[in-house]
This record gives sequence, structure tokens and C-alpha cells, in this order.
Amino acid sequence: MAAIRTFVPRETAAVSVGADEIAVEIARVAKARGASIELIRNGSWGATWLEPLVEVEVDGKRIAYGNVTAADVADMFSAGFLEGGKHARRIGLVTEIPYLIDQDRWTFFRCGLIDPLSIDSFRRHKGFDAIEKAFEMGAKAVIEAVADAGLRGRGGAGFPTGIKWRTVADASADQKYIACNADDGDSSTFSDRLLMEGDPCCLIEGMLIAGFAVAASKGYIYLRSEYPLTRLILARALDNARESGWLGENIQGSGFDFDIELHLGAGSYVCGEETAMLESLEGKAGIVRYKPPLPTHEGLFGKPTVINNVVTLASVPNIINLGSERYASLGVNRSKGTLAFQLAGNIKRGGLVEKAFGITLRELIDDWGGGTASGRPVKAVQVGGQLGAYIPAEQLDTPLDYEAFVEIGAMIGHGGIVVFDDTV
Repeated sequence: MAAIRTFVPRETAAVSVGADEIAVEIARVAKARGASIELIRNGSWGATWLEPLVEVEVDGKRIAYGNVTAADVADMFSAGFLEGGKHARRIGLVTEIPYLIDQDRWTFFRCGLIDPLSIDSFRRHKGFDAIEKAFEMGAKAVIEAVADAGLRGRGGAGFPTGIKWRTVADASADQKYIACNADDGDSSTFSDRLLMEGDPCCLIEGMLIAGFAVAASKGYIYLRSEYPLTRLILARALDNARESGWLGENIQGSGFDFDIELHLGAGSYVCGEETAMLESLEGKAGIVRYKPPLPTHEGLFGKPTVINNVVTLASVPNIINLGSERYASLGVNRSKGTLAFQLAGNIKRGGLVEKAFGITLRELIDDWGGGTASGRPVKAVQVGGQLGAYIPAEQLDTPLDYEAFVEIGAMIGHGGIVVFDDTV
């Protein structure tokens, strides 16, 4: 009899509320009852308000149980957990949870779905298909696809990614670099972490494509020190990619060489700024550089460097897989594609919501967030972190669009949304 697949997230938010203890208890109870299970530590689907979200696969379908505690496990088994039995914690099929299925999952579609540390699991869900396609298309066509998609930097500035890549590609140099900025410390931002913990190879593949497009052979991930679990998962994923031939020399016989080094920051918020990050990568104090020269001309170690944040790079593989037109059809005006909005603060259902640009703050807060946790009216919403603005309640119908936010003196930034009720 085949082992029954059960899923318990290994993701920072879930672990903080007991996911590790639940995994141990599931293994213990299954063994005591003589049940054969395969315990998979997946990433998070992003419905943080339901964590720890435990799943069991029955007849090829995954059934979710939310807000589980270790004390619930024995009772769940008695209620037929391994058959998807009824229990107070049972939510139902993952594919029928409105919070998840009503999103536009472009970048985060594998988060929660796969085993983050299994190359085979990644490959079964289109993993590394895009870099193989990129090899066939050629570097120039890859850059054109990214430009035509209208992808803009998701770190906050919103600079067109295609222009940045083309500038580095056109530069003459004996060495070029890809630098991934994974040091965003804005309040309520956790999309980078959730992706690196739930689908680290998606970031690796995005960096591979960027490296191939601009002829860079070395990449760096600058990770904030406050993410110890992310560091462990990402380091293991990089090792797995090397061992399976997706990083290193002559990748999959393509003739393309590319490797990635993981660099840990030291807790400086300033190093979220790209030039301060470069200074830190070079072993110097993380202080903002004067510009020009721009990093695309003289970046890391004085060489042409592409600097993108995690979500920007992770958005690229599906642009190559599904086409730039499909990506550009999402969103509004010059804000194309999707953004992973992160709901936090006084919110009933906090978590990650990936939607196309154009949705309003009110829709995110009411339809996904369920309103305030206190049940009181919203007074203001902080968007874009410390450098962003507090949006008053009367402006909640402003569409999430880079230019629309500039018009009201605000910025979308990294997509972090912190809600406050009328008692503050």
C-alpha cells in the first residue's frame, strides 16, 4: 500500500506557530497507529491567517486543515485525517479555498504546492522549462520578451526590467554580475521570504535566465540576516541545483556557465538600497554610493551589474514559459502583470495575495482580508513601507497602479499593506 502524502509547511510564519511540532506529532501518531505516510515539508500557500495549514492527499486531491495545533493531531487521526475525515479544523479542498483560487498566481503558483527542496518536484511543475526555452530563443529574444511584458522592478522603484537588462547586455566587460536584492526590510513585507522558502528554485531559474540574457557568469543573493530559516532552505536549494547540473559550468550541456553565491547581510536597513548592497557585497560598509555611474555600467567590483529583487527575477520564468503578451494583458496602464500584495496589521485574514495591478486597497482589505481584525472601521493604511505613505480611508478606492499612487503622493513599494482601525 502506497504511503499517504501529508503536508506540513516549513515556512517561517507557520513554524513560529507550531508547524515543526505538528510535523513531529503527525509522524509519531502515524507510527503508533501503524499508518504509512510520506511527510512532506512544503512551503506556505500564503494564507498566513490559516497557519499552520496541514494537508493530506486523498485520491490525488489535497484536503486542508487550518490553524492546527500539535494537540489536535491525535484527535484528527481518530476522526480519519488520513482519509480526509471531518474535524473542526477541516477546511476542505485546497483548490476550493476562495482566498487562494481567486488570486492571479503568476509568480507564486508553486508556493505551497511543491516540496521546495526537491528538484524532481520543481521539474514536475514546469521548473527549469523556461531556462531551456531561453537557450533555444537566444539572449536577445529573452531580453525583448522581458521588455515586451512590461515587467518593472518589484523592489519599489518600478524601473523597467528590460531596459536594465539591455543596458548590461550591451556593455563591454570581461565579467558581469547578477545581484539579487533579498534584503527588503519594509514593514509587513514578506513576499520575498515566502517565495525563497516555498519555491527557491524559481528564484534560481530567474537568475539563470538573467545571467544568460546579459552574458553574466556569476550571481549573488544578498539575504537579510533576519531570515535564518530562509538561509538554510536557500543554501540547500543552491547545493541541489549544483548537484543536478543546473548551476556551475556548461549547464545541461548548453555551454553556459553560471553559479550563485549566497551572501548574508548584517541587519542594516540601508542595505536594501541597491548601491549600499553592492558596497556590502564588496566587504565595505553598507553606505549608499553616489550615482552616476549607474550599477548597470559600473556595479559590483566595478563591473556591469543587473540588480533586481526576488519577485522581479521570479516573475521572469513564466514570462518565458507563457509569453510576454499574456503577462502584459494583466494589470493596467504602465503597471503590467501582477504584484504579491502582503496584508498585515489590524486585518482579519492576513497573508499574501497575488493579483494583477488595478485592484483597489478596499478590495484587498475587504474581499481578501475580511476587514479589520477588530471589526472597527479602517482609519488608514500604510503602503510601501517606511518610505511610503499613510493612505486615509477616503482614498481606499485608489487603484493599485504605480502612477495612480504617485498622483496621490504615495508609492506601492514592495506591496506591503499595514491596516489600522479608527482607534489609533
